[in-house]
Amino acid sequence: MSTDTSQIELYKQKVGEVGASLVTSGMKVGLGSGSTAACVVQALGKRWQEEGLRFVGVPTSIETAHLAQSFGIELTTLGACPELDLDIDGADEVTRQGFNLIKGLGGALLREKIVRYAAKKFVVVVDERKMVDQLGDHTPVPVEVTPFGWEATAKHLEKIGAKISIRLKKESKDFFLTDGSNMILDCNFGLITDPAKLEKELNSIVGVMECGLFIHCTDEVLIAGHDGLHHLK
Repeated sequence: MSTDTSQIELYKQKVGEVGASLVTSGMKVGLGSGSTAACVVQALGKRWQEEGLRFVGVPTSIETAHLAQSFGIELTTLGACPELDLDIDGADEVTRQGFNLIKGLGGALLREKIVRYAAKKFVVVVDERKMVDQLGDHTPVPVEVTPFGWEATAKHLEKIGAKISIRLKKESKDFFLTDGSNMILDCNFGLITDPAKLEKELNSIVGVMECGLFIHCTDEVLIAGHDGLHHLK
């Protein structure tokens, strides 16, 4: 499996184009966040400008909104459009069986989960590095928490086995804040044997807004890799 950066970018571009091909005019579409989801938005932008594709998008982050707007894509909100036809997003880990996910290394997990559950269909686009046999293989579980009392929330997370790393801004040592002004605690649980149970435990803790476990909610996965593109359903 190649780890060459340029090759990975080609994988992302290809899977982004295939993901964008699922969108037809008149659709209401959730637009995910992260580098692979950005490739989907770019491919949609190209279709918007060159093919006359017309749809409305609900972005899961400010960054995605800015990217979509740069192509002239029409955006809306869940307030105006509470039910979506399709949501396309990336993931940090995807299990080969069951398509369970870890998401949120980009910091948009709460909005991503809200948009996912507003959509009739959820398609995940990834490169082959993201496929795992068991969640927790190489990625911590991002947990979005309120800044108020985050220390107490962290202690509760530690009690259920989390080894916590506080998400910081890349350019400084300040706390990273989501678009909703919350903090993210990256929680390492090792290999996760019961992700559905862990998701419930995490979301039951006072102070936790949402966690990056997306369980039993993925309809299809598009994977680009050294042996081509696979569309799993």
